[in-house]
Amino acid sequence: MNPGARSPAPELATSQWFNTNADITLDSLRGEVIVIEAFQMLCPGCVTHGLPQAQRVQQIFGRDLTVLGLHTVFEHHDAMTPVSLEAFLHEYRITFPVGVDQHEPGVDTPLTMRRFQLRGTPSLIVIDREGFVRASTFGQHEDLDLGALLGRLLDEPRPFADCSPDVGCALPSTKTAQSDAPTETNSDDQQ
Repeated sequence: MNPGARSPAPELATSQWFNTNADITLDSLRGEVIVIEAFQMLCPGCVTHGLPQAQRVQQIFGRDLTVLGLHTVFEHHDAMTPVSLEAFLHEYRITFPVGVDQHEPGVDTPLTMRRFQLRGTPSLIVIDREGFVRASTFGQHEDLDLGALLGRLLDEPRPFADCSPDVGCALPSTKTAQSDAPTETNSDDQQ
């Protein structure tokens, strides 16, 4: 893993989504820690390591972060169609959202794969709450290393939640033991 790197995450370019009712963008997930597993159905490392690891991340971290799959086909295009992918996701019980990486005519390597400069599959991308890539790895990576990184990212403070030109930026809600707000006193208590 390369946990020291910090570069803005490029937007996903997908042609179709599975396991979700709406298209997903990284911009719409800003404020969340995101784990993306880039895979191909016919990639042995994806089937034996990458996808099972992504499923474990989803099971362990639950709603604390977002797990996405990216079916990024750069070989055997005719065998790895969206119809085949749908059956594969059902058969392997993949429940997190999976996007199909978009292709440009005449180019074998899909668009999102090029944007993230991925070397192959399986690849894992971790994006922090502010939209920066904090890790991008190719091949197998250790669960313990990934878990430690995700724990650190989840402990980082959330970025400003609401910003508008009219109001400004609101601080993320925090829970404190005492309130700094003034308290009302009953005039009868002051006598």
